[in-house]
Amino acid sequence: MEEILKLIASNAALMLEFTVVVIVVYGAAEALIRVIVRLASRSAASWSRRAIWLRFASWILLALEFALGADIIRTAVAPTWDDIGKLAAIATIRTGLSFFLGRDVEEAETLKDP
Repeated sequence: MEEILKLIASNAALMLEFTVVVIVVYGAAEALIRVIVRLASRSAASWSRRAIWLRFASWILLALEFALGADIIRTAVAPTWDDIGKLAAIATIRTGLSFFLGRDVEEAETLKDP
């Protein structure tokens, strides 16, 4: 039974990690397209750099949450103290990144576009 649970957890974590890749690639492609459109049009109606950054940062924040979920699932089944220590370090780093990036996004949203 434990082996089945480990297999399910491993596959679920792999699916979440794949989702992280898809989210980051999609966000990066969207940001790149918006940058190209902005450079090509040079009109007031085109997206500002801040708006592009805010949108991309939102995708990164979402990806960080999925990545943390994948790490938690990988560690949930019969963890060793080494696994728990690694998860604690990874969770701390990713949570810190999410916190500071989220704070920057909130601050940038309150500022007016130049």
